[in-house]
Amino acid sequence: QVEKRLELVKQVTHSTHKKLAACLQGQQGLDADKRSKKLPLTTLAQCLMEGSAVLGEDSLLGKMLRLCGEAEDKLAQELIHFELQVERDVIEPLFVLAEVEIPNIQKQRKHLAKLVLDMDSSRTRWQQSAKSSSLASNLQPSGAKADALREEMEEAANRVEICRDQLSADMYNFVAKEVDYANYFQTLIEVQAEYHRKSLALLQNVLPQIKAQQEAWMEKPSFGKPLEEHLAVSGREIAFPVEACVTMLLECGMQEEGLFRVAPSASKLKKLKAALDCCVVDVQEYSADPHAIAGALKSYLRELPEPLMTFELYEEWIQASNIPEQEKRLQALWNACEKLPKANYNNIRYLIKFLAKLTEYQDMNKMTPSNVAIVLGPNLLWPQADGNVTELMTTVSLQIVGIIEPLIQHADWFFPGDIEFNVTGNYGSPVHVNHNANYSSMPSPDMDHAERRQHDQARRPLSVATDNMMLEFYKKDGMGVRVMDTSWVARRGTSAVRKASSTPPALHPPMPPADLPAAPHSPIPEQAPDISATPSPPPTSFGFPPAAER
Repeated sequence: QVEKRLELVKQVTHSTHKKLAACLQGQQGLDADKRSKKLPLTTLAQCLMEGSAVLGEDSLLGKMLRLCGEAEDKLAQELIHFELQVERDVIEPLFVLAEVEIPNIQKQRKHLAKLVLDMDSSRTRWQQSAKSSSLASNLQPSGAKADALREEMEEAANRVEICRDQLSADMYNFVAKEVDYANYFQTLIEVQAEYHRKSLALLQNVLPQIKAQQEAWMEKPSFGKPLEEHLAVSGREIAFPVEACVTMLLECGMQEEGLFRVAPSASKLKKLKAALDCCVVDVQEYSADPHAIAGALKSYLRELPEPLMTFELYEEWIQASNIPEQEKRLQALWNACEKLPKANYNNIRYLIKFLAKLTEYQDMNKMTPSNVAIVLGPNLLWPQADGNVTELMTTVSLQIVGIIEPLIQHADWFFPGDIEFNVTGNYGSPVHVNHNANYSSMPSPDMDHAERRQHDQARRPLSVATDNMMLEFYKKDGMGVRVMDTSWVARRGTSAVRKASSTPPALHPPMPPADLPAAPHSPIPEQAPDISATPSPPPTSFGFPPAAER
């Protein structure tokens, strides 16, 4: 049984030794220094460190390459120590077992077989000699020869006995040492576990440093990222794309017809979004294309993981828009505004104030509060689970417009006080009329209609397309929905009537505005009531000249 196991153990041990040696990344038999130079991890670490030196510590990639290079070098040292220990405690003992100890036992077995043959040969010769001596007449020589043969036979038998005892002892030792042989594999697992523990500790130590470098890096993309994360990383109160786009539009887009409604060139929009993601914007380049700026702002708002007016308050916004009484409706909207998180409140306040200022130019840009609410409302609030697109447009969007429009009309009541749009001061002073020669692309309000059309054609990109889908949806009877209107604002009549109807209430929260004209409740009235009021003077708190001067 032992002899059969010897050959099987030899085969298994030899195969295991061969495969285990192939797992070593360093060259077997070399000392630690020579092994380190030829180790793939060491080569990788050197490459990373060289790359870090090329890119420099000023770049995030340079810092990452340095930290990773140092970590890989430490991992390489741990790997060398691990391989040396495996080679010493596992691979070499397996080699001795498969190539020395078992072959020696097998050689001993072959030697015993040879001695047995020699003994048998001696016994045969002695027997033949004894047989022939009985036939011979001279007994004396025959007896001496027989004695010599008998001694040779006895000596051969003695050698066989010694060899058999030695072979038996070796075999019993092999059986007894099987526990030691099995311990080689236990040692392999223990050494591997220790190596992986040390490697894990190294990686866990370097990971916080890597994360800290990334978190400290200011130039992070903002599109598609949570608002709170972007503000925390950049240390801002107003999101960078929002402030950049608003400030540029204040410079060059307030009088642009169809702002936020006319679709920009796709390539221009893509380029501007990429520039905003890098926190780099060339104001001069985009001053001639305000539609691209407006498109980038809409894209940023729509790509937020959560709308600016939050999922949590969605139902409250919708319920507020459905309240029949105007004063209670405005009060409910104001209450919802107050529940917004601070970051969302600051940004929605900033944006609504800008949109209110935009509608002051509605005679030129054709963007009334209703039109602005139609094109921008779905980018400020949407349900968490988007359902059927048609259903969303017919129901939810109508309600959202009813939320955004009063916010714009009564911006100074919902968000009292003036606001500084150029918070960081990186985009020049907000100029709303064309008094600056650097922004000659903005047409003068004194131009007649023909000159204005010629000027617009000269400054707009040829690839600009218009997207009137949302506006046309509300202007036409379709899908069972008539013209969207609100009961507290008349949209027919002269511009003076529109301006009078959108004059913000005089009182501040928590009391609802008391000087608003009463109107019958109907979210979709058959005919908007006429509001006879004298035109209120244009606001002058933002430095606008009176209407006659414009």
